[in-house]
Amino acid sequence: MTPKNSLTVSELASYFDHTMLKAYVSRRDFEKLCAEATTYGFRMVAINPAQVVLCRELLQGSSVHVGAAIGFPLGQSTVRTKVFETMDAIENGADEIDYVVNLSALKDGNWALVEQEMEDIVSVCKEKNVISKVIFENCYLEKQEIDTLCAVALRVKPDYIKTSTGFGTGGALVEDVIRMKQNVGEAVKVKAAGGIRTLDTALAMISAGAERIGSSASVQIVEEYASRLQRGAQ
Repeated sequence: MTPKNSLTVSELASYFDHTMLKAYVSRRDFEKLCAEATTYGFRMVAINPAQVVLCRELLQGSSVHVGAAIGFPLGQSTVRTKVFETMDAIENGADEIDYVVNLSALKDGNWALVEQEMEDIVSVCKEKNVISKVIFENCYLEKQEIDTLCAVALRVKPDYIKTSTGFGTGGALVEDVIRMKQNVGEAVKVKAAGGIRTLDTALAMISAGAERIGSSASVQIVEEYASRLQRGAQ
């Protein structure tokens, strides 16, 4: 499967949030992450908040954004804690925020808390001109719950809704991207993340409506695409 409109290599690269969210990585790993993001033209580096200052410094002068993962990966912090974490990350140099919804509140039917959390975090991002993304973690959700969460997003208007953390029992599915996109239309964008490790998977997500791709395999995917285009031109 390929996108309806043929992409250049740089256009494909610009879909990617180049991801490093493991707990045991070193400064050298972040130096490599940021160098790759700059070289390939990825949209963002996706990191935990503790590394925001470092990555902001490493990316100084580039167009690559710094994205902080908030309430990650379980989403089980209080709203107040997530809001503080968001503000702290922004003050440290983050210009994108990906936060995990409170799945326990969602499962309990406490949609008021889910919506208030989204409103509070997205409001901070809008005030600071920072991109906001809401992580659903679809592997734990019923289809109706995905639909209801999309309806909340339509009211609050984050910049993106996102399929997964990559730390759950499952990652991005094409069917989920299609469902999310059908729910929100053009009002909110969709990010696919979690388990996207091949070119064909990434292209399938884009064809399904994803406008961002979160992956730790961004370099391999883009290089495979460049090779494929080169073979096709021969």
